[in-house]
Amino acid sequence: MTNVLRIALVDPNDDTRDSLKSMLLGMDTVWLEADCSRYEFFPDVIEQTAPDVGVISLDSDNEKSIRLVERLASDAPDTVILAASESTDGHLILQTIRAGAREFLTLPMSHEDLAAALTRVSQHKFGTTEGGARGCEVIAIAGATGGVGTTSAAVNLGCIFAADNRNSVALLDLDLALGDADVFLDAIPDYTLADVVQNVSRLDIQLLKQSLTKHSSGLYLLPRPVELHDTIGITDESLRKVIGLLKASFTHLVIDLSKTYSAVDMAAIEAASKVLLITQLDLPCLRNVVRLMMSFEEVDGLQSKIEIVVNRAGLESGQISLKKAKETLGRDIYALLPNDYRTMVEVRNNGVPLINQAPKAPITQALRDLAAKLQGKEASAEPSESGKSNESKWKMFWPGAKS
Repeated sequence: MTNVLRIALVDPNDDTRDSLKSMLLGMDTVWLEADCSRYEFFPDVIEQTAPDVGVISLDSDNEKSIRLVERLASDAPDTVILAASESTDGHLILQTIRAGAREFLTLPMSHEDLAAALTRVSQHKFGTTEGGARGCEVIAIAGATGGVGTTSAAVNLGCIFAADNRNSVALLDLDLALGDADVFLDAIPDYTLADVVQNVSRLDIQLLKQSLTKHSSGLYLLPRPVELHDTIGITDESLRKVIGLLKASFTHLVIDLSKTYSAVDMAAIEAASKVLLITQLDLPCLRNVVRLMMSFEEVDGLQSKIEIVVNRAGLESGQISLKKAKETLGRDIYALLPNDYRTMVEVRNNGVPLINQAPKAPITQALRDLAAKLQGKEASAEPSESGKSNESKWKMFWPGAKS
């Protein structure tokens, strides 16, 4: 699990409370455990949730809020109190700090000021910056078509990440109708994505982990719903809430997308740090890569997150050459995964990850290399050609597109 800060907020003013909530919900290394609109109810909130940080807005009633700071400093010493106010009056600031607040923040609060204050709290609670809060790397695995190996890549990358005891890793199966990540892991889950979506507003980090299925590799799985009708309640908005909670709970989140590129899939893609587009070296797959990349150009900032991964490289039967594929696509191939059909069938049918079933196989080593590259992506990724050059090559390859 990440060294995430669990936060409770009290502010009787709806506008400033909503602004602070929005800011907190946008931070990967914090989780908003609870928010409250009444000072008198906040001690009960603190007692029930035991957050790391309590944020108290003072402006609705300075005297009442300072008494609240003093009470919580005494009754809940493990909760760090941050006070916030539009006032910069020195007497108020001194009163608040003497009452027990760790820091005094000025409203309207900037993202940078809040982040800096929470970083100081995190360093005090968890240690130095190196041992402090970690953000979550979200890796979305997409396919150029069905059957290209997205689930096998997602499951085995997740297990490789989880093999490092410094990581905590979750796998989310977003193929809502036909997902089979649980089969790859020989798991029989008690709860699914539908259950988590239904209860996401009531979940905290501990309850979330109890809702996931833990594999012997250390990987946590959140599978697709069992019944098709259960997929109806899973929307892009509800998924964003689930991803937010998962990001606050784990250092790595791997998402196995469906092939429909629905609003739910696109919400996951938008949340991702990196999107691996899995393809094979055949004409239907490469045409779909072109089509998808043309569509991704319309989403601001998305193309820079996309990396093309060729699966089943070395398959003898009529594959397009790698050189020709790179020329056609106008960008580098991020990784090659070798063809090893027999090994992959064995691991899928046995429900055992590659690192356990075939640790020395070339496909296992290739996935290890891919995992290492993803974790050091800023240093290893090379810049692609300019957007205009890429755009012209996509459109030249796609018949009927306007130049």
